[in-house]
Amino acid sequence: MPEGDTVWRTALHLHQALSGHVLTETDFRVPALATLDLAGETVDETVSRGKHLLTRIGDRTLHTHLKMEGSWHLYRPGTAWRRPAHEARVVLRTEGWTAVGFALGIVEVVARDAEDTVVGHLGPDLLGPDWDEDEALRRLLAAPERPVAEAILDQRNLAGIGNLYKSELCFLAGVHPLLPVGGVTDLPRLVRRARSALDANKQRVAQTFTGDTRRGQQTWVFRRDRQPCRRCGTRILVDMTGPESQERATYWCPSCQPEPG
Repeated sequence: MPEGDTVWRTALHLHQALSGHVLTETDFRVPALATLDLAGETVDETVSRGKHLLTRIGDRTLHTHLKMEGSWHLYRPGTAWRRPAHEARVVLRTEGWTAVGFALGIVEVVARDAEDTVVGHLGPDLLGPDWDEDEALRRLLAAPERPVAEAILDQRNLAGIGNLYKSELCFLAGVHPLLPVGGVTDLPRLVRRARSALDANKQRVAQTFTGDTRRGQQTWVFRRDRQPCRRCGTRILVDMTGPESQERATYWCPSCQPEPG
């Protein structure tokens, strides 16, 4: 699932291509919006809110979420699409660009003054202009017994962290993923590191946590199960963690991140 930095970059590209331009054609390929036509409306902007995208068009907002497989592509007129047409869920055309949302997990249109109904539940956005560290910490510590990996992945606490960041941040903080969030010695530092990592990666196509952008060298533990830790040589472990209905693969080094006693 794309992380907050990828979604931020997607919003930037959509904003640069579409904002200030009139839609010449729209095609919403989801049943609830099949008859909606926004041709003639002007795109005002696209912004990200955690992992959510908000494209503001007139007095309405197109809310999309990439989920696991989704992506937005931009094409010049007449250019062939790089994904199958049957995967397209939204098509927005202007004179200069065609924006296609493929395999989007969420597609809905709400009144612009009703955006809180779709993103109001989110915690402070790590890449947002209104980032509030104190509020993020308050939300995280409201359930001090919750495993830290689960707590930082919960978008209601802070918005933008996905499975990749979850594992990498726990490693960089030297904490076991199952350590209760209330037991993290320096939780503010972990949260600040999350924000700085997202900010550093938001302009990159390939994220890095090690400082090395070469393929296979970007992460400390994520998707490196059974490989030696880059710091101590211990074999990296992986297991499914989180609530039963929302389990995610979590990676850690048992030496650098000792299990809670």
